[in-house]
Amino acid sequence: MYQYNEFDHAFLAERNAQFRKQVERRIDGSLTEEEFRPLRLMNGLYLQLHAYMLRVAIPYGTLSSAQMRQLAVIAEKWDKGYGHFTTRQNIQYNWPKLPDVPDILDALGEVNLHAIQTSGNTIRNVTADHFAGAARDEIADPRPVAELLRQWSTDHPEFQFLPRKFKFAVTGSPNDRAVTRAHDIGVRMIERDGEAGYEVLVGGGLGRTPMIGKVIRDFLPKEDLLPYMEAIVSVYNTLGRRDNKYKARIKITVHENGIDTIRDKVEARFAELKPLFSGVDQEMLAEIERQFAPPAFRNGPTDTFEAAREADPIFRAWADTNLTAHRVDGYAIVTISLKKHGDTPGDATADQMRLMADLAEKYGHDELRISHEQNVILPHVHKSDLPAIYAALKEAKLATANVGLISDIIACPGMDYCSLATARSIPVAQEIAQRFEDLKMEHDVGPLKLKISGCINACGHHHVGHIGILGLDRAGVENYQITLGGDGTETAEIGQRTGPGFAYDEITDAIERIVRAYLELREGPDETFLMAYRRVGADPFKAALYEDEKAKTRAA
Repeated sequence: MYQYNEFDHAFLAERNAQFRKQVERRIDGSLTEEEFRPLRLMNGLYLQLHAYMLRVAIPYGTLSSAQMRQLAVIAEKWDKGYGHFTTRQNIQYNWPKLPDVPDILDALGEVNLHAIQTSGNTIRNVTADHFAGAARDEIADPRPVAELLRQWSTDHPEFQFLPRKFKFAVTGSPNDRAVTRAHDIGVRMIERDGEAGYEVLVGGGLGRTPMIGKVIRDFLPKEDLLPYMEAIVSVYNTLGRRDNKYKARIKITVHENGIDTIRDKVEARFAELKPLFSGVDQEMLAEIERQFAPPAFRNGPTDTFEAAREADPIFRAWADTNLTAHRVDGYAIVTISLKKHGDTPGDATADQMRLMADLAEKYGHDELRISHEQNVILPHVHKSDLPAIYAALKEAKLATANVGLISDIIACPGMDYCSLATARSIPVAQEIAQRFEDLKMEHDVGPLKLKISGCINACGHHHVGHIGILGLDRAGVENYQITLGGDGTETAEIGQRTGPGFAYDEITDAIERIVRAYLELREGPDETFLMAYRRVGADPFKAALYEDEKAKTRAA
């Protein structure tokens, strides 16, 4: 993984010292909260419903064990003993005190972490496939590209005050686990006639106007990456609307101008910029790629894994759901679920963070990943070590066998924390997960992605959930709309709204009716929920969803 050099350390120390003085001025009253707001946002500090919230960047979701341990220290020393992993592969601390924030940033800097550009109208944390460097289906590790984009975009003088926030996602696999089509810019690493390059998508995004990104270049040579990215963001910075923040994202710019017009402008700007790039970006990329060399994988028998799988049905269930094929025979990718039934999705205690760090150091080549699905990954684990890892995870209440199932829910913080939220997300997620655990249905249901947002900003990615839930305020009462058929992969689609929403105490029953309808109409256990939905359409699900309402109307 990338190691900071002298420049990185000096840059971060200077930024942290600068913000320490700004915090001191806010505390002594020299700065009003309004004056302080843009300064704190540049350093990832929000003011939420009850307290400040600090959002820490985990670039492309990659952590070392030392970094994870430091996140645990921060949770214990300056927060309430836990952190919340987010859909941008960040971690959020919900209860820091303002005077402590500079010390937190210095503690992060000790392990090469920061909170720069995790907020504000700038280029946010660059995300990537959470199985990067390990997945069997991968063409190339996307993390060096993500790191190059991070270095290029950090404090870029032209792009610190864009019309709105701007998000990149990068994948090196044809199977898109990074949701590239729902980002402002999606970069897909591809090969054409033996040449490495990129497919570039632009104009994706969720929120109040969800859109799937459009291909602006079907093949971009590797050496043209940075000048082309700069051309796109430069064109957006010029054309993007600043009169209405709800229409300021690049997806609206693409929609209003058309992809062909945007492409022409980007290509013209690219022609101007390309001669200005001397090739140092490719030298930087080559150096970064060397730092992402694969670990020293070991050979060895996997008998212990096979024996444990045969002897213990509970271990077998965990292995079947939480393990993914690794590019190296004898290894597996382990997804640690942060979705124990009834718990808050994405939360991890300091003790759990330390345990995961220990496992990564002892068994996982000192690497962890954070997924946009709010779980933690050990990307390189020899199969012979899996029984020991499972036992340790079970002891720490981290061995829930539900990855990819209905209780593996993406949920934003909602009204429990967020000042923008209009409804609760966390309690709904907890109740749905517990319902299907009580019914013992989710393994029979199989792969099903359920996502919940507590407001129209869609931080829970509900638009691309197979089942999506959007919580809204209707005359002071929480109302939950349901969407069906969303997809965040290479076959991305925006889910379609089913009809009228449901009250807080009705939404779990409504989800159960949808799932039972699926079980009745599917053509065998190999037909997933999304496959069945695409085969039969929305009508059978709507009929099941609103059957109680129709019955009440008839009775009246």
